[in-house]
Amino acid sequence: MSDPARETDAAARARRGRNIALALGLAAFVVLVFVVTLVRLGAHVLDPWF
Repeated sequence: MSDPARETDAAARARRGRNIALALGLAAFVVLVFVVTLVRLGAHVLDPWF
């Protein structure tokens, strides 16, 4: 791995940009899974089990 103390300003900005892109992608995936779950459950969430 590279030494963060010796990296250039451009490399630090690029790394930060990749980290932000990964975080946004992960957040979008979580939201997508949540929405798909809600759609699949639909109105059956409030139905009693018995």
